[in-house]
Amino acid sequence: MITDVVLLDSGPLGLISHPRPATDIAVWLAGLLGSGIKVVIAEIADYEVRRELLRARKTKGLKRLDELRITLGFTPITSTVMIRAAEFWAEARHKGRPTSGDDSLDADVILAAQAATMTGARVVVASSNLKHLTRFVPAKRWHEISP
Repeated sequence: MITDVVLLDSGPLGLISHPRPATDIAVWLAGLLGSGIKVVIAEIADYEVRRELLRARKTKGLKRLDELRITLGFTPITSTVMIRAAEFWAEARHKGRPTSGDDSLDADVILAAQAATMTGARVVVASSNLKHLTRFVPAKRWHEISP
């Protein structure tokens, strides 16, 4: 699959936002960027990583996350995204395959909706958990996405 944009889920974003990221993910990110693939942070992934960094008072990680939002780019949650997320949520339940509990915010469908509403590009979600995402949008384990 040809990819124009890699949208980061919280798993790889958490690894990349570490003040000293592991060599494998740093090399992976540099390879994508060097080949012209745009790597973008999904707002829902930023939220998931940021809340944990705040809880743990990891200020260096927060600083790195803020820097990444500037250098990589960021796609916000919009009304269009939330409408699509609600559609995904309802679709999953109609099929008897919910992605979370009925009272859950369900970050997976929000992330899928963020990917689905990005127009003008071939988007793949980089994740470490594909189970729910691949029902709705193209997604791969981050280390399986290559330039």
